[in-house]
Amino acid sequence: MTLGVAAMMFAGCTQGKEEGKPAIDLANFDNTVAAGEDFYQYACGGWMANNPLTPEYARYGIFDQLDKENQEKLKALIEELNANVQEPGSVGEKIQIMYALGLDTTKRNAEGAAPVMEQIAAIKAISNMDELSAMVGKMHVESASPFFGFGIGADQKNSTMNLLRFSQGGLSMGDRDYYLLDDESSVKIRTAYGEYIEKLFALAGYAPKEAAAAADKVLAIETKIAEVSVDRATRRDVHKNYNKMTVKEFKKNYGFINWDIFFNEVGIKNSTELNASQKPFFEGMTKMMKKVSLEDQKEYLVFKLLNAASNYLSDSFVQANFAFYGKAMQGREELQPLWKRSLAVVNGSLAEAFGQMYVEKYFPASSKEKMLEMVSNLQVALGERINALEWMSDETKAKAQEKLGTFIVKVGYPDKWKDYTALEIKNDSYWANICRSNIFSHNEMMEREGQPVDRTKWGMSPQTVNAYYNPTTNEICFPAAILQPPFFNPNADDAVNYGGIGVVIGHEMTHGFDDQGRNYDKDGNISGWWTAEDEAKFNERAQVLVEQFNKIIVIDTVHADGAYTLGENIADQGGLLIAHQAYMNTLKGKPVPADIDGFNHNQRFYLGYANLWAQNVRPQEILRRTKTDVHSLGKWRVNGALRNIDGFYEAFGIKEGDAMWMAPQERINIW
Repeated sequence: MTLGVAAMMFAGCTQGKEEGKPAIDLANFDNTVAAGEDFYQYACGGWMANNPLTPEYARYGIFDQLDKENQEKLKALIEELNANVQEPGSVGEKIQIMYALGLDTTKRNAEGAAPVMEQIAAIKAISNMDELSAMVGKMHVESASPFFGFGIGADQKNSTMNLLRFSQGGLSMGDRDYYLLDDESSVKIRTAYGEYIEKLFALAGYAPKEAAAAADKVLAIETKIAEVSVDRATRRDVHKNYNKMTVKEFKKNYGFINWDIFFNEVGIKNSTELNASQKPFFEGMTKMMKKVSLEDQKEYLVFKLLNAASNYLSDSFVQANFAFYGKAMQGREELQPLWKRSLAVVNGSLAEAFGQMYVEKYFPASSKEKMLEMVSNLQVALGERINALEWMSDETKAKAQEKLGTFIVKVGYPDKWKDYTALEIKNDSYWANICRSNIFSHNEMMEREGQPVDRTKWGMSPQTVNAYYNPTTNEICFPAAILQPPFFNPNADDAVNYGGIGVVIGHEMTHGFDDQGRNYDKDGNISGWWTAEDEAKFNERAQVLVEQFNKIIVIDTVHADGAYTLGENIADQGGLLIAHQAYMNTLKGKPVPADIDGFNHNQRFYLGYANLWAQNVRPQEILRRTKTDVHSLGKWRVNGALRNIDGFYEAFGIKEGDAMWMAPQERINIW
């Protein structure tokens, strides 16, 4: 469960600037707007004007800017590899081959649909439900995930042991609303989706009428799957999504495929129990799938295969995929350059091998030390805030302090690197290598079946520009790639660093106590460690935040989803409050820092935070993210969070009548 914003490190320097990296760039401001009218526009409007969306992006913000810089670093690592002959079978050779195949469009265009034709023929040859069940398993291992999701992770009520987990899935547009809503935007995207499905069938050799008929069948099946899928807010509820049962019960109750055959195909051998995460989904699928013919299900499997393979085949397939997912859904105008797309594949299939190279070249040991010091300061501040909560009982506070005190902190990179010896990369088709990479990852996952949870394992690679909190291990993790400006500037003043990386560290810590994370105890188990009265008070406060964000109009008449984004909104607010307290703790016994660039230190704290969320977003991407992203849009991560924080009002003199003003009795602080 990655709950991601990012995080960074801190150093106690008091200079205002690093060479080429000002702590606060005055060019980022829009001085035509007052801070009290729209703080986001005031603090970030200049950056947005100076960084317009280019055709390859649906959204471009500070995270994307840092990721773009990171891509150049990773590309340089590959170029260093290519300057030398790599030992056969080595990680270096595997990276070389995979990257080169990604760049070789001449080869892929000559192959056309050939790399998937044998797999399509196998699907077409299916003659009964047992054979279809075997194919569903085979696809889950090597190519796509038809009908549902499947994996292995910590048992949420016995977090030391791994457990099989089945979840709703099968929708290639991601969220059920795309299939079920009849607003203009949803209808337009559904129409484009139908055209995309039909195009893939045509590229695979279907005659025009056959392609159109197959597309209708696929869209009909996915619409039926959407109808039995639970909504996105329900998917966040840890209690509703914990439905542990015996394997025998699962097979008996949800027999829409032959589970014995599926289990054998994917390699499930040692499990007697599993979690059916969205139980209503499996109940609905069991009733619904009885009415879907074998032939229709086969066409669905062909599409799922083609959709999974489309970005690794000829340019015709790639362009068809982009026309729907890139243009129709996100509003992007152009594909990313070929080298970036090829790099992303290497970054996914050989993530930790690539990460080891990245760390050796770009991540100094001193960064890890500074980061750990910063995390410690934030933990102290959160502990102080917990003790000071007026609405929480001493009994629940004691349990919260226990949980805070047992956080596992991971910084930079794992202590033990993944072994890629078993991953075979060959000079055949690009798609064949993607399948082998998927099989490698699947086999690695299956090694965890029935085994204790490895708490040293990382959920992100070191070169990932992100961070996460994992509730079942009670850990916060900050990969190396995020530990650099603009999140942390080693020569910036402390106020800016605490407003940047400090808030993000606090954000990840707060996830341990947000509306879902708070259900897990210090050992990572779902347990009722709250008193009933404290739980009711928490929920009352959280609902105020839900209603605040529900009132936000993100575009046209579309509102933000306060329930779906609640966890992230709580974490943003908590991160701000904790980081500011930690910063103020560093000033005890010291003189008040001098103003820099006309801003006092408290103002610079909030400006440091706001600058992290500068972004430009296309209208289509706003609509897509509102349906699929648990994070609020950048503007509301700033304005929505800060309107609840008294210190912000004091720092910028926000007064009644200003657009940023919210009456004190309407403001809500949780942590």
